[in-house]
Amino acid sequence: MVVKRDGSREPWDRNKIMRGLMTAATKRDVTAVQLEALVADVEAEIRNSLGYEVAARQVGDMVLKRLKELDRVAYVRFASVYKSFKDLDEFTTELRELR
Repeated sequence: MVVKRDGSREPWDRNKIMRGLMTAATKRDVTAVQLEALVADVEAEIRNSLGYEVAARQVGDMVLKRLKELDRVAYVRFASVYKSFKDLDEFTTELRELR
């Protein structure tokens, strides 16, 4: 189960993560196989260490960590949705940290 920010719970849905990753990786040199491997790696980490429930924030952080290594542009795209930047300053700060 995934515990959302508002405290609600929903079943794990790997397709939801894949859709977000595919959108972030649009027109990038990232294959579906690489994204599937990323999601499988996140699933394995959750199964091996986090128990029955996992916070959505933890899942997002795991995805971002791996995506940053795979493709930095896709990382920024995914982060902009996941982190819900409120303004250009937050977005710029993220870009600076990426460098």
